Amino acid sequence: MTAFYVIAGVIVLYIIMAYNGLVAARQHVREGASDIDTLLKRRYDLIPNLIETVKGYAAHEKSTLEQVVSARSKAMTADGLGEDKSQAENALTGTLKSIFALGENYPDLKANQNFLELQQELSDTENKIQASRRFYNTTVMAMNTKIESFPTNILAKMFHFEKETFFELDEEEKELARKAPKVSF
Repeated sequence: MTAFYVIAGVIVLYIIMAYNGLVAARQHVREGASDIDTLLKRRYDLIPNLIETVKGYAAHEKSTLEQVVSARSKAMTADGLGEDKSQAENALTGTLKSIFALGENYPDLKANQNFLELQQELSDTENKIQASRRFYNTTVMAMNTKIESFPTNILAKMFHFEKETFFELDEEEKELARKAPKVSF
């Protein structure tokens, strides 16, 4: 009879630990998503300042500036961290590259202190976003592994834990990432 209570106690203890592990994994995913949202908000706030700085030097580059504004709006309105958000963020990153390319065409702009500071801030923010995306994807992988692994998958199903979606590059970005860079001297 004592062995029965010991075994029952071990099973109950395991269930509690497994459940708490799933809850902790879900909280890490939420933390990662929140970090990404915070950094994206920072990027969204920097972009109007960058555009205003560029406008004064590159007035005839209106279409490039409009593309950035449009991509920013789409990224800001995309919900969650699913495929739509990933695509919108990747599009925004691409349009920001075109803004920085304008700096190469306009020496006065390239030398402007505000432009340089904003470019540095955005570059720093982009690096932090990439680090947050990696953290988020790592926590998503850990949670999804727990949800799919036996025997925690039984608890996950009982308590309605859902698999999370990775923050991924769109197909065009993946293709670019796979290609070796061309270097010429």
